[in-house]
Amino acid sequence: MAGINLAGYCLFKVSIKINNMDKLIITGSNLKIEDIVNVARHGQKVELHPEARERINRCRAMLERKIDAHEIMYGVNTGIGEFSEVVLNDDQIKDFQKYLVYNHAAGIGDPAPVEYVRGAMLGRINVHAHGNSGNRLIITETLTEMLNKGVTPYVCQKGSVGASGDLAPMSQIALLMMGEGEAYYKDELLDGKMAMERAGIPVPGLMARDGLATINGSNVLTAMSAIFLYDANNWLKQAEIAASMSLEALKANMKPYTPLLHEVRGFKGAVRSANAINLCVNGGDLKEGRVKSKVQDAYSMRSTPQVIGAAHDALAYARSQVEIELNGVGDNPIFFPDLNIQLSGANFQGSPVSVPMDMAGACITMVSVLSERRMNRLNNPALSVGLPDFLTKGAGMFSGLMLSQYTADMMIVEQKILSAPASIQSIPAAADQEDFVSMGMNTAIKNFQILDNAYGILGIEFMAAAQALDFRKEEYKFGKGVQKAWEVIRKHVEFLDIDRPLYHDHTTMQELVKSCEILVEVEKLVGKLG
Repeated sequence: MAGINLAGYCLFKVSIKINNMDKLIITGSNLKIEDIVNVARHGQKVELHPEARERINRCRAMLERKIDAHEIMYGVNTGIGEFSEVVLNDDQIKDFQKYLVYNHAAGIGDPAPVEYVRGAMLGRINVHAHGNSGNRLIITETLTEMLNKGVTPYVCQKGSVGASGDLAPMSQIALLMMGEGEAYYKDELLDGKMAMERAGIPVPGLMARDGLATINGSNVLTAMSAIFLYDANNWLKQAEIAASMSLEALKANMKPYTPLLHEVRGFKGAVRSANAINLCVNGGDLKEGRVKSKVQDAYSMRSTPQVIGAAHDALAYARSQVEIELNGVGDNPIFFPDLNIQLSGANFQGSPVSVPMDMAGACITMVSVLSERRMNRLNNPALSVGLPDFLTKGAGMFSGLMLSQYTADMMIVEQKILSAPASIQSIPAAADQEDFVSMGMNTAIKNFQILDNAYGILGIEFMAAAQALDFRKEEYKFGKGVQKAWEVIRKHVEFLDIDRPLYHDHTTMQELVKSCEILVEVEKLVGKLG
């Protein structure tokens, strides 16, 4: 299958800096969203802790004793879903795992980016490390080796309903355990068996329980959520930089950003946001009170710490839930070797992640709306405190950044549509045996669409704020962080002296925000924003 067109597929590239990273030791606990990003995006190597290996083997030994004793266990010697009452004979048990993976590999459409798949594999390894899943150790070791050698299964992004785990995408990962399916290896899409052979990874095959233990958790949507939260936090910090630039250009009253004001109310996110804005404007005439300002500014200016702070707090809660899921036993059934029992339940249900992640996505939309409102004030001569109409010296002949606002508005409407919660959109399946599902994959997918628009919206505010500051630079000195952000922007987008097609500038700014170059350079100068 070599030579398949990879257009639109996010290929995995190892960052140079990862060569100096220690291996991530997988224990079943203490996995952070940064670990997901480092392994999934940057190629950090992983290693299963010896105690995790012991736990996996102990659990497997218990399972095999129960199989030999013909004890009825869901998904081991019974069918699943509506067929959970069908008991399999000894000859059927092994083949059942194969057909289980086959019929659940039922996704559709475009492949998921490599980092999503790698993150899901890491999450699944961490589940196995608890020693409650009943799989053979060789299955976990094979997933580990695939991560370390860069064999990434081809996985359709759509197909999971986020309950009974992400069954469709995880089954495409499980196909590799049988030397089937497809996988990327060294930037090439190959037949699964060929990819494993080229990487020197033996195909383990599937025995009793192995297939279900590989697929029965919400690992894809959880990995996607971890990556989203990491990127969204960086976006929020850049939203504070952009806000600082707009506040400087609009001659804002800086008293509403006094830390004491936010400390007395008590929301951690607002305190953090006010501090970040102050770091950016420190050293400037506005912060030092040498620029005349209004007694009280509009909400889109003076309530910025409260609004971005609310998003910080929401993302912090979402992070706590995602990290619980990353370090918990998301599986069914779950085996307890010390008690010699297995329990069947619904620990695969994605709702504990999809509910806070719906909120997280909506918060990015909320902050994007705030960004556009400040951009409007920069453009609008009735609100801009003396800036030229639409930030152009030739208003009438030229339209300046008038149409930039149109583009931002379009993206915000799309964000608002996408901000409807997916976690309430359940549709029953499997003859009503699976009659409530989390739709958490829909949450994860739409959150990245929201964030992609957010990069563009914030890029337009950055561009407008830089344009406005060019008109102010002879009047007063800007804060150090604001000045640095302006300098970075001007490396990529020129001052709009006379009208030109802006689509290149908009796209450049969207990519600049996504790259975090502004954030990196500002934090080098003023310190961490959060």
